[in-house]
Amino acid sequence: MTLLSQNIADQLLQIKAIQLNPQNPYTWASGLRSPIYCDNRQILSFPEARKHVIFALARVSSEFADVDAIAGVATAGIPWGAYVADRLDLPYCYVRSKPKDHGLKNLIEGKIPTGSNVVVVEDLVSTGGSSFEAIEALKAEGMTIAGVVCIFHYGFAQTLQKFAENKVECKSLTNFSILLERSLHSQYISGDDFTKLKSWNLNPKAWSDQFQSSL
Repeated sequence: MTLLSQNIADQLLQIKAIQLNPQNPYTWASGLRSPIYCDNRQILSFPEARKHVIFALARVSSEFADVDAIAGVATAGIPWGAYVADRLDLPYCYVRSKPKDHGLKNLIEGKIPTGSNVVVVEDLVSTGGSSFEAIEALKAEGMTIAGVVCIFHYGFAQTLQKFAENKVECKSLTNFSILLERSLHSQYISGDDFTKLKSWNLNPKAWSDQFQSSL
């Protein structure tokens, strides 16, 4: 656990970009009940936190070898990718979730030379679905993938396995395990909450089903 990862986790909690509530879980778009809710777009409204995240994303992105360009993933990854590209003085594009239904019907917005080695920037990685959709779109245009960087990673076992199987390195500024440790350290959560949150992370669907059945 690095000091940077700890500091980022602390800031996400302080500005309520991440909120924890095992007693009254949030409802995700999928319908699952979850004791954690993450909205990293909130960081954009806090200059100090924003500055730290931009610095950290740029530093982590620069650790990949021979990076030619940066690609943000729509929509929440778009500003962070642009900030990183500006900081590193690199070309930038962003990848839509689906092509526009008008004009040139682009899936990728921006002009990156074919053959560029690209770092993909996400705000959040949960299942990795949006990351791999962006990766496939970039590869289809002749790009290679240096790796993926994100602000926060849930660290689900299936997601980690997916990145490993596809030989794509994913680096996060902080992750669920670190967030939990910092939350307990700062007394943001109790020991009982800590146990419930760890249980959720091991199997989100089973945790959600168990909570629903207890109502």
